[in-house]
Amino acid sequence: MLTENFLLVGALLLFVAVLAGKAAYRLGAPALLLFLGVGILFGYNDFVMFDSASFAEFIGMVALCIILFSGGMDTKFSEIRPIIAPGIIMATLGVTLTTFIVGSFIYVIAPQMDVRISFSMALLLAATMSSTDSASVFSILRTKKQGLRQNLRPLLELESGSNDPMAYILTVMLVSIVTGAGDVTWYGAVTNFIVQMVVGTALGYGFGRATVWIMNRINIRSIASLYSVLLLACAFFTYSFTSIAYGNGYLAVYIAGLVVGNYHIVYRNMLSTFFDSFTWLLQIVLFLILGLYVDVHDLINPDVFLMALAIGAFMIFVARPIATFICMSPFRMFSGKARVYASWVGLRGAVPIIFALYTITHDVPNAEYILNVVFLVTIISLVVQGTTVSGMANWLKLSYEEPQQTFKFTVPDHIRSEFSEIEVNDALLKKGDTLKDIRLPGHTLVVMVCRNEQYFVPKGLTQLLVGDKLLVVSDNNEELLQKVKDMGIDNIIKV
Repeated sequence: MLTENFLLVGALLLFVAVLAGKAAYRLGAPALLLFLGVGILFGYNDFVMFDSASFAEFIGMVALCIILFSGGMDTKFSEIRPIIAPGIIMATLGVTLTTFIVGSFIYVIAPQMDVRISFSMALLLAATMSSTDSASVFSILRTKKQGLRQNLRPLLELESGSNDPMAYILTVMLVSIVTGAGDVTWYGAVTNFIVQMVVGTALGYGFGRATVWIMNRINIRSIASLYSVLLLACAFFTYSFTSIAYGNGYLAVYIAGLVVGNYHIVYRNMLSTFFDSFTWLLQIVLFLILGLYVDVHDLINPDVFLMALAIGAFMIFVARPIATFICMSPFRMFSGKARVYASWVGLRGAVPIIFALYTITHDVPNAEYILNVVFLVTIISLVVQGTTVSGMANWLKLSYEEPQQTFKFTVPDHIRSEFSEIEVNDALLKKGDTLKDIRLPGHTLVVMVCRNEQYFVPKGLTQLLVGDKLLVVSDNNEELLQKVKDMGIDNIIKV
């Protein structure tokens, strides 16, 4: 009966979490926040008992691997190329600045709240919260379906996907200092950081290229679903081998995903669908477990609540803006409004809580206090920043409405022709309003028209209207893109 009860409770938790996710989408709130809420609700008064910090940390590691790998796969290198420099600086220097600014603030205010804390412990508490959370940023930005100007979206995704290694290194180093586990010097810490970043980058790129080669060379088309399992194994192998080789596994798995996502691999559409679903499952499980682990009674303790409130407000309104403006100051391509928005989208999420769990599993003094403060700061960040991601972009006039895709279907990987969606405007009908009057490039056909949610196959004499959506197939998409721009059409959606 124990197994059946476990499955029953697990199914109930997942079901309620999915409903919470739907409610969050309608309310404009981060779904991850409601997942945490469901976990807290079921863990209240031990309705569902869970108290294993090591298991929660393990689930966090697995989830973060897949979240970073999937995020890398969905990131186009052409999009992040213009913002690589500011992204890397924010992911390294930004995390370090945040740690020292917030750590100094904690050290100053702790005595005012009757909390005894050393400077090293204050820095450790700050380090666990110093990185923005990739799961929160990826899920919120991509579910909003909202475009951001000045390359802000790829900048924020690159930062959140690549700043965890720096926060992890700082956390590990400060844990060693606080617990006295080994002689730690600043020279050793810097050397360790360089080694982890270099090894992580090199192995991440190498394993990414190896994964592409394996996926395209191994022939298991008769059981195509195994390609998802194979790619999953490659992602986990990348993380584990890199960690064993003294590199940073989180950085390696993100870079490997970036490489895989920017090279041709078989069954890409099927793999993307699998990883998207699997990533959501892991996010739900992770946030549910984290919600179940914490004790609400500890969270509402005045020492914890007031400290978390002060830190959360300071990070949102002072520390994050200072670090962001310093990191972005050399780059003139960003306006003042863009810098303000980048400083606002510094969401905290599962990663700080996972790093806080690391302090528990490594016997740091007052580790439970650290976890409770970090947990509350995460909730504050998701409530204040997560619910205003879209509104702040609109207020700063940095957002635009992304065109919604009308034709949704999967193109088999062996078909080299590309499908695109074009909306008819006045410029397109300048030389006539029938299909035959539109001079498209050679080897290009309009195969379907959508008008008022009605679909039909057009002929040469079919009359087109402004607002019609055309499904176009071409063997030379670059020529098609240039042609439609010359015809006065700016928006073309790749299907």
